[in-house]
Amino acid sequence: MLARAHSVALIGVDAVPVEVEVDVSNGLPAFTVVGLPDQAVSEARERVRAAIRNAGLPFPAARITVNLAPADLRKEGPLYDLPIALGLLAAQDIIPAASLEGLLIAGELALDGSLRPIAGAVNLALLASQLKRDALLPDGNAQEAALIDDVTVYGPRNLGDAVQHLNGRKLLFPAQPTEVPGDQDSFPDLADLKGQAAARRALEVALAGGHNLLLIGSPGSGKTMLARRAPGLLPPLTRDEALEVTRIHSAAGLLTSRGTLQRHAPFRAPHHTVSDAGLIGGGGIPKPGEVSLAHRGLLFLDEFPEFSRKALETLRQPLEDGRVTISRARATVEYPARFQLISAMNPCPCGHFGDPEKPCTCTPTERIRYAGRLSGPLLDRIDITLKVPRLTVEELTRAPEPEPSERVKARVIAARDRMMQRQGGRNSDLAGQQLREHAALTAGPLAFAQAAARQLGLTGRGYDRVIRVARTIADLAHSDTITEAHLAEAVTYRPRELV
Repeated sequence: MLARAHSVALIGVDAVPVEVEVDVSNGLPAFTVVGLPDQAVSEARERVRAAIRNAGLPFPAARITVNLAPADLRKEGPLYDLPIALGLLAAQDIIPAASLEGLLIAGELALDGSLRPIAGAVNLALLASQLKRDALLPDGNAQEAALIDDVTVYGPRNLGDAVQHLNGRKLLFPAQPTEVPGDQDSFPDLADLKGQAAARRALEVALAGGHNLLLIGSPGSGKTMLARRAPGLLPPLTRDEALEVTRIHSAAGLLTSRGTLQRHAPFRAPHHTVSDAGLIGGGGIPKPGEVSLAHRGLLFLDEFPEFSRKALETLRQPLEDGRVTISRARATVEYPARFQLISAMNPCPCGHFGDPEKPCTCTPTERIRYAGRLSGPLLDRIDITLKVPRLTVEELTRAPEPEPSERVKARVIAARDRMMQRQGGRNSDLAGQQLREHAALTAGPLAFAQAAARQLGLTGRGYDRVIRVARTIADLAHSDTITEAHLAEAVTYRPRELV
């Protein structure tokens, strides 16, 4: 007997259809899985055999062949356990073979027949929507997959539940996503940071326009404290953006709230010991890296020069293109990576260069070498660079009461709304004709910008970034045109030297 079930394979963040063919024939008992399976798929034989028997269902003493088509596509992970088991039961007429036709099936089986969650449930549901099929997934994934509106998702808790549903004896109810209140209050408030008016302003400009930001200052100046309050200043994601983010996190198996869209922009802060594959994505089996997990959100790199040179240089393409292409011998995958970079660094190895109270112990050569860990092309992709001085106790005491995040967030959202109405996106994404159209300069500001570019030795990319930042400053000021004042502030964010 031959039976077929339908499943998926994850290629990057996209799900592609896989047909699971199960043949049961006379011969010496054997269980063979073909179709380019990895070790986890090959081991499905033992999990499926034990799960079927422990669920009280018959396992045939026959020659079993499972083919995962297309045969030239690498199959990875334990998600094929459930479709293989159901195909094997259909081949024995224990369940109707026709009941598998309209379903996309995936799930990992425990030895007792219970089902464990898998990665990529949202991605599977998106494919099910395109193919006009229902989805059969473990109960732990059902609410997650039900986020896709036009897909009916069934979530059995174990193999027995799935068999009874397909036999029509005890039908499962379609899963429903659970909308939970937002967790905006969980973000630390900007009111915790006293003083540092210039740094607060730079962060506001950066978040309003989606500009990359580098903060330079000695330890204790508030760089990290400022950056970790950035997520609380961002507007919630639109539904389309939330689906983009959710499917990336689903493919990586990182959804922290099952059945709920990722409504807030992600915030990723990897340690500086992260590998280039961990940062950009990749590995023997390509997985999304930190830049893709920060898609539509913030990537915070503290101790910026301490990251390996190779890892930092891999940021150059995604900072420009908003995507990552990873080529391996087995496959080439593409991940979205439209993130905003916030980075922080000390001015020198000891951290105290320019500090009013603690003397620097580094030589000029050591300071130059430290700053040289960041290449010119990488720095050229950073829109705003600001030196953050460490404030004395007296200055902190005299500092006025700081603004809370709520007020700053309102200005950021208002500026973003102006951008969306004008060009349909953030100012940081303006390029080519769009930049010339929406950030056009009149004669006076144009002459000012050209003079500043000559004095600072800006590249063409650096000049465009100054114009984009000036456009954001104008939006925060509710101005339709860019003035010399807006350009002057934007120019101050591109110093000639880091230290």
